[in-house]
Amino acid sequence: MKVAVLGAGAIGAYVGAALHRGGAEVHLIARGLHLEAMRRHGVRVRSPRGDFSAAPHVTGDPAEVGEVDYVFLGLKAHSYATAGPLLAPLLGGRTALVAAQNGVPWWYFHGLTGHPLEGRRVETVDPGGAVSAVLCLRRAIGCVVYCSTVIDRPGVIRHLEGTRFSLGEPAGGVSGRCADLSEAMVAGGLKAPVESGIRDEIWTKLMGNVAFNPLSALTRATMAQMCEHTETRALVATMMTETLEIARAAGSDPRVSVEKRIDGAWRVGHHKTSMLQDLEAGKPLEIDAIIGAVVELADLTGVPAPALRHVHAAVGLLNRITTTEPAPAGAR
Repeated sequence: MKVAVLGAGAIGAYVGAALHRGGAEVHLIARGLHLEAMRRHGVRVRSPRGDFSAAPHVTGDPAEVGEVDYVFLGLKAHSYATAGPLLAPLLGGRTALVAAQNGVPWWYFHGLTGHPLEGRRVETVDPGGAVSAVLCLRRAIGCVVYCSTVIDRPGVIRHLEGTRFSLGEPAGGVSGRCADLSEAMVAGGLKAPVESGIRDEIWTKLMGNVAFNPLSALTRATMAQMCEHTETRALVATMMTETLEIARAAGSDPRVSVEKRIDGAWRVGHHKTSMLQDLEAGKPLEIDAIIGAVVELADLTGVPAPALRHVHAAVGLLNRITTTEPAPAGAR
């Protein structure tokens, strides 16, 4: 099995190292100091489950890799539409795309047989079809990540918790390509169940992301702080309840209670969400896939979702101010 990891950051390098450890042929595509460090020393993983190192091929040029069986996308969702030149050398006739993204994926309504919205495009994450033009729908494999990692320093990945990467076909069922990838990931020490209803998994994780990510950016709070603050916890619960209503209207039925989802987040402790980490690093916030697309699905299904809409508006303004607008004259 030949796998390319396009965007070998914290999650991508961790998955690539695990796959390499399990015997797959792995090519990490990265950039900058992280690329150079992995070239020199391989990927060094620091984990409560046991430290390990791996030395897969590392490059900044996908043309060095050629066609692969799977491309694991470690890019942020807002980078997909511009990834075509990087992706093209990796694609063969049967190459599958595994998007380890947060939120609603570009393929969401693809293969949703029998639902009134089958084949609909989610404009928030696939504006004008720009993403599906680059990431062909038939190549897509769903992937829901229950794993937290950070780059301690270039080439060194700190694994915080979780090893589960749920896989699934947009059309449902258990395919050979999902089963083969699952086997390779398990050989590398990961959990990789193949789910016949991957959208339920998407919504189960999204219940947390849609609330905790934007609220953490707005408040600068950790997971535990948001759960322990009475009023914020109540807002989280409201946003999760609205998200469940949208999920069911869109044809899914995630089987998890709001309180169980919040308690699970509280147990993570004083962890900063990916959106808060991006805010502190001065990067654009991953708003569209995490909350914007959920609001779009609320529009499509007729669900009011006032709390989600208000928080979406506020975090959208925050993103505009912090990434595109210059500071006012006289500001310090």
